[in-house]
Amino acid sequence: MPQSNLEIDIYEQPEALRRLLTDERANIEKIAAAIHERDPKFITLAARGSSDNAGRYAKYLFGAANGLIVALATPSLYTHYDQPPRMDGTLAIAISQSGQSPDIVSVIKEGRRQGGPTVGITNDTRSPLAQEAEHVIDMCALRERSIGATKTYTTSLMSIAMLSTALIQNKAQADERWRMLEQVPELVTQVLANAEATIKAAERYRYMRVCVVVSRGYNYATVFENALKLKELTYTLADPYSYPDFQHGPIAVIEDGFPVIAHVPQGPIMHEMIAFLRDVRERGAELIVISAEPEALAMAQTPLPVPADMPEWLSPIVNIIQGQLFTLGLVRAKRFDPDKPRGLMKVTMTQ
Repeated sequence: MPQSNLEIDIYEQPEALRRLLTDERANIEKIAAAIHERDPKFITLAARGSSDNAGRYAKYLFGAANGLIVALATPSLYTHYDQPPRMDGTLAIAISQSGQSPDIVSVIKEGRRQGGPTVGITNDTRSPLAQEAEHVIDMCALRERSIGATKTYTTSLMSIAMLSTALIQNKAQADERWRMLEQVPELVTQVLANAEATIKAAERYRYMRVCVVVSRGYNYATVFENALKLKELTYTLADPYSYPDFQHGPIAVIEDGFPVIAHVPQGPIMHEMIAFLRDVRERGAELIVISAEPEALAMAQTPLPVPADMPEWLSPIVNIIQGQLFTLGLVRAKRFDPDKPRGLMKVTMTQ
C-alpha cells in the first residue's frame, strides 16, 4: 500500500488519465474547432517547472503532428520589462497546475488583449489563469497531495496530446490517434504493476550525488522532468541533456561508475541512442536504461522496462512513470521525507 502522498499521487495516474480522456474530450474538440476558425500559424507557450517540461513535449508534438512552430514565452518581457512581443497570428497556451503564477497569467492576458486565441491548461478551473484564458482545459487530476508534481505532469502531457489530436483535420488520422490515446492509462498501469522492482533497483544508487539524464525528440521533455524530480526530492545534481548536446563537450565528465539515466524510445532515434550508450559504457558509465528495446536494456546495469510497441509520441507519458518510481526508491534509500522536500511549496508564485 502507498506510504506517502507522493506514492498516492503516482498510483492515481491511470485513473486521472482515464478521467481526463472521458471528461474533457468534447471540450477539447470544441476548443480545437474554435482555434481552426482563427487559423494561427504559431504557438507561444508559457509555463514554469514541470509545466515547462510539458511545454517541451508540446514543441515536438504540435510541430510534428500539426505543423505549428512552438516558441516558449519569455514572461519577464510581459512583467518586469513591460515589452511584450507582437502575438498576431499566434495561439497562446499556458500550462500551470495551480494557475496562480502572475508571469504565466500575464502571457495569456496579453495574448487575449492582442486578439489572439488563448488556452489555459490547469488543474484549477477557478484560478486566475482560467479566468484570463478564452478556453480552459481541466487536467482532471483532482487534488495533488505531494509537492513534487506527478499526476499533474502526466495529465498536462495528455492534455497537450488530446489538443494536438483534436487539431488534426484528417478524420481517419485523428480517430487512430484517439484510439492510441485511450490505451495510455493501461500502459501506465502496466508500469505501476512492477513498481516495487524499480523502487528496489534504486537502492543501488543511495550514495549518488550527481548524474545525467539523456534522450532526444519527444523524450527531451522526459529527461528534464526526470532530472527535476531527482533534484527536488533526492537533492541529486541531475543534469538533463539531448544526447547530441551531451556529446558536444559534457561527455568529458564520464568516468568509471558515473550514472547515466537514459530514456530510449522505440522509434527513429533508437539506434543512435544505442550507439551512444555503447560509447558511454565503454568510458565506464553506470547505465540506468528506461526502454522497451531489449538491446538497450541489455546494456544497462539497471534496466527499467516499459511496455513495447508504444508510439513514440506517447512514450513520454509512460516513460516518466519509471522516472518517478526510481526517484521514489531513491528518496526511500536516502531516508528523506518525500512529502516535505526542503525549501519547497506546492504553489510557487513568480513575477
